[in-house]
Amino acid sequence: MLGRFHEISVETQNIRASAEFYERLGFSHATTADTWSHPYGVLTDGRLFLGLHQRRFPSPALTFVRPGVAESVAELQRRGIHLTVCRTSHEAFNEIAFRDPYGHSISVLEARTYSPVARRPAEVSLCGYFAELSMPAADFALARAFWEPLGFVATEELDTPYAHLPLTADHLDIAFHRPRTRDRPVLVFRDPDMPARIAQLRTLGVSLSDELPRGLNPTDNALLEAPEGTALLLLHGDS
Repeated sequence: MLGRFHEISVETQNIRASAEFYERLGFSHATTADTWSHPYGVLTDGRLFLGLHQRRFPSPALTFVRPGVAESVAELQRRGIHLTVCRTSHEAFNEIAFRDPYGHSISVLEARTYSPVARRPAEVSLCGYFAELSMPAADFALARAFWEPLGFVATEELDTPYAHLPLTADHLDIAFHRPRTRDRPVLVFRDPDMPARIAQLRTLGVSLSDELPRGLNPTDNALLEAPEGTALLLLHGDS
């Protein structure tokens, strides 16, 4: 129903500072189209695509591409989903947006806004393998009931390294964690050699946040915060 994963769209007040942060972590630029009138850039590690938008909007937003996006409107409304954005005219670039029960934003566009990249998913950044976007939800069952009809498949709820419910799809995995773990979304990376990666980041002068979720060993795990506020959680473990 949503189409193909396109990017995790992020609001930034200073696109240059945000781009330089991700470049420092080993992300590459994708060539963007002139779809948007505001400053826009895309950084990728080959698996994760971060769309940096210098404008105000509900951020972060999981953004997908589906040609003929207007055809989704009736089905979403039938499911009781209220559209926060609905531009489906022939004269405009078509886009719809809505939110899940916990306020997390989803956007569907009629076409891509950047070109495909040659970088392979195996060419990970200094953060390791991008695993998922994890979002806070008090009731995992409610989150599952909303997201599964949209094309995601929930797997078994896990207790380590903190309680979370993973959901998988073809090109993007997401998860839900308890608000007490972290009250905001977080990009989760995993690597069996994460302590060495963290040491390298320290050597490069990358600042680590002291707001690591409770119970995680700061020697083996780390939390980074981008200039625009995006949180990156680096976990020691298999990808």
